[in-house]
Amino acid sequence: MTATIAHSLPTAKAQPHGTWEDRYLGSARALQDCVETLMDRMNMAVIYGGDKTADGAVINQTSNPRSWKSYKSVAQDIAGALRRLGCPRVSVIPDDMQFGRRLTENEVHMAWLNTGGVQGYSPLCHAASMLEMMGIPYVGHDPMTAGILDRKDVFKRFLMALGFPTAPFITWNMAEGPLDPASNERFRRVHGDHAGPFIVKPVSGRASLNVHWVEGRGGLSAAVASVHEATRSLVMIEPYLPGREFCVAVSGYVTAQRRELRRHKDPFVVCAIERVFQPDERIVTSMDVRPITGDRLRVLDPEQDAAVLRELADLGRAVYREMNIESLIRFDVRADEAGRLKILEANPKPDLKAPSRGQTSLVAASLSAFGMSYDDLILSLLADRLAFLFGERPGCVGRLKALLD
Repeated sequence: MTATIAHSLPTAKAQPHGTWEDRYLGSARALQDCVETLMDRMNMAVIYGGDKTADGAVINQTSNPRSWKSYKSVAQDIAGALRRLGCPRVSVIPDDMQFGRRLTENEVHMAWLNTGGVQGYSPLCHAASMLEMMGIPYVGHDPMTAGILDRKDVFKRFLMALGFPTAPFITWNMAEGPLDPASNERFRRVHGDHAGPFIVKPVSGRASLNVHWVEGRGGLSAAVASVHEATRSLVMIEPYLPGREFCVAVSGYVTAQRRELRRHKDPFVVCAIERVFQPDERIVTSMDVRPITGDRLRVLDPEQDAAVLRELADLGRAVYREMNIESLIRFDVRADEAGRLKILEANPKPDLKAPSRGQTSLVAASLSAFGMSYDDLILSLLADRLAFLFGERPGCVGRLKALLD
């Protein structure tokens, strides 16, 4: 087996001979043995978004500022990959009020989060918070990180504080009344003399829903009111960037190629692709309206696109490190009129749909360039999370350790 330099995982040399870490995390081969043994013995659950209208799902139905989707079919794709990889006991369950009961009934040792939540504000945090409280380890972001990444305004403030490039913006609360760009001091301070175009969008959302391209200042008040009407939450206004748009997805330090685990000294760039726009598009049309097909993206070429590939990879890895991200993340990036890359937003739950005839996901689109399959991607994310938890949060994995003894 080929193994690259380990990052933060313990090595056999760093640990006393005979310790648990020495036996299971001392090399890529040892890690592989650990992961394969766990997959054979543990009960996994893949979690999708519960439906608040289902009987017993919630006590009271409330609003969904973030557009809801179950992601059940993608959860089934992930579960199918886990079974093919040697994990025969995988359940697929919703995150609703019955969450704890279902986890108990299935004797779940570890979960995989593929949910955007059921309802309410900051719903992407809810399932992770429940798992933390119940003591079940999982693949996915911790609650606070998930909330930061999902809130576009909060995430962009982190980017600004850390010195990463992003477009200026303001948020508008309709409790202050309609937005009047001509008289609002905050708007003038941030946007200066910029006359347009602008992008108006929710601070939390998915799949480019409720995102508006607005030609000039005169259309902003109506666009802000429209987004608020749909979400009942804060609205973001930022200048439209007219350049090329890219996506870069980054995961941790462990990957699988043909089911063989490898360790890397840097976070792994899973994909770097360019969005392809149709003549009638200025911004991405929601995948709910136009599914992601091969003609809607372009995998960047290592030779022809070497410079932008390097810049995207460096940017993605730097944000992953500086924000202490611990699981798969996708960044949407767009160039301004001078060709300078700006981070638009983060997607803390990138689509992991298995590629099928005519359709794919942004993350899976360039896997073949790395000699990886969809199952390799799923194994990579599981193994990397297990390595992180065993190496950095050993107090969370007592039941998993017991399966190895």
